[in-house]
Amino acid sequence: MGDVAVVIPAHQEAERIAATVTASAGIHGVDLVVVVDDGSTDATAELARSAGAQVLRHPRNRGKAAALETGAARVARLDSADGRPARLLLFLDADLAESAAAAQPLVPPVRIGAYDMTIATLPRQLVAAGGRGRVVRLAARGIRSATGATVVQPLSGQRCLTRRAFEAALPLARGFGVETALTIDVLRAGLSVCEIPCDLHHRVTGGDWRAVRHRAAQYAHVAAALATPRRIRG
Repeated sequence: MGDVAVVIPAHQEAERIAATVTASAGIHGVDLVVVVDDGSTDATAELARSAGAQVLRHPRNRGKAAALETGAARVARLDSADGRPARLLLFLDADLAESAAAAQPLVPPVRIGAYDMTIATLPRQLVAAGGRGRVVRLAARGIRSATGATVVQPLSGQRCLTRRAFEAALPLARGFGVETALTIDVLRAGLSVCEIPCDLHHRVTGGDWRAVRHRAAQYAHVAAALATPRRIRG
């Protein structure tokens, strides 16, 4: 019996979701893959189900945080129904495709109790030059100010964590602030976090107006998450 459940939030990911599900299911210890289709209008849900995932659907797009909460809640219900210890949660993005298998190193340190949460640091991704560095710096400064910890890739969504660590961060911050807030909440709960290099790769992103708008939204969401009273050092 495995001890890891993969939770994949997905929106309009028909091109890559099947490969991501298949690769993540092959990670040692994984016996459950849950895909939360967050209001997609393409074939994301059908392809994820065909690849072997349990699929939950939001009728409208509610955002990554809501999808993670929905997926983790399904895992908790299954664990309780089976009378088994809580599985570790492995959060993976839907666009990793075959590279999702490289998330394997995130699991053992959490499994043996060395850390409560591990975060993947990714190799340099193929992205257009632009303002994403500003968002990373904002998130890193916010985490350092709130906890004293230095995090290299604070926006990484590839994480393995215990149920206790996940619940310490509830409710999750909305929008693109979810990862930054998750790190702060876990650390401020007195739990331990470690970054681990993983050879994971996202879809190539462009530099058009959509990318610019995306980075602007990221910055605003991270700033909002950092402004929440429970995440301000004091």
